Amino acid sequence: MSIRIPSLVGPIVEAALSPHPVDRYLELFDPMLTWRDLRGKVIAVHRPTDRSVRLVLRPTRQWKGHQAGQYVQLSTVINGVRHVRCFSPANTADTPGHDIELTITAHDDGFVSKHLREHAHVGMVVGLSQAAGEFTLPAQRPRSAVFISGGSGITPVLSMARTLVAENHPGPITFVYYARTPADVAYRAELTALASAYPAIDLRLHYTRGDEDDHFTGEHLTDIAGLDEAHLFVCGPPALMDAVNDHYDTTGMTQPLHSEAFVLASPIAVDPDAPIDGDLTFLHSGRSATNDGRTILDQAESAGLSPDSGCRMGICFSCTAIKKSGCTRNVLTGETDTEADKRIQLCINAPVGDVEIEV
Repeated sequence: MSIRIPSLVGPIVEAALSPHPVDRYLELFDPMLTWRDLRGKVIAVHRPTDRSVRLVLRPTRQWKGHQAGQYVQLSTVINGVRHVRCFSPANTADTPGHDIELTITAHDDGFVSKHLREHAHVGMVVGLSQAAGEFTLPAQRPRSAVFISGGSGITPVLSMARTLVAENHPGPITFVYYARTPADVAYRAELTALASAYPAIDLRLHYTRGDEDDHFTGEHLTDIAGLDEAHLFVCGPPALMDAVNDHYDTTGMTQPLHSEAFVLASPIAVDPDAPIDGDLTFLHSGRSATNDGRTILDQAESAGLSPDSGCRMGICFSCTAIKKSGCTRNVLTGETDTEADKRIQLCINAPVGDVEIEV
């Protein structure tokens, strides 16, 4: 007969072990033995291309599963510092207890992605968040679907396509993908096998480097079965997203367009002659710093603080805090905000003059 531990035991134990949460003690025995924290153990590692790594993670009991298209925040310690990034599972929508498949592309400026590409190994344990994000298949599945992606944007739409196949979706599915070269398609074999096994899948691969230079044009969507009533799902680099959106607008397409971007948009240009002044005061820690023009998150970290953060591009909302006073500028839109007692995102807001923030 199994014995259920009362739900109050965890908080009581945590109080007894204060100031450290109980998981800090449990991880000394086994990092996958947790009371509250969600973690994942790497049970398989593949490197399908020179720039990518595929991890299969076995999550702890807290995992609630994901909807196709959502993302998770993965955290890992590098040189004693914990870093958090967002990645989308590529496997079908799942339920609690299922493994998680992540394929990560190591970008030139991707500190965490390059670390995982080089150093991820079986047995490695990483921190995870529950799945989040609104870029998902609608509950009422579309009659037909067109998935357009490029680079690492393949993972959420592949999860969607795999989910429709698993559900025996009766309508046409078109999968349009852009990569530098054939060698850069991390899921080339899987996509080819999927298209061969399911005649309803129309696979269209395009390559943007070399002699072909096959970037998106409207012609790539011609002769698609069921296009007039298809939902379009787009994820990838800004140039691809912009090109698809422009085509959508100029041609007067009316079917639903769903999009997601995991690449930081270009910041608004700032007048180099404009003065940068004021002090940034971190109220909870009692510290302050002379404003140097960078985002509040960057300046907080330079001041020796470690506020919660995730994607660092304004998507995951992990790094929010209350601005008590002062003016801030959104580095993506250029908009300024002077409202007091307002929760803002630290990673995309920079101080303009004196600012007090609850960090």
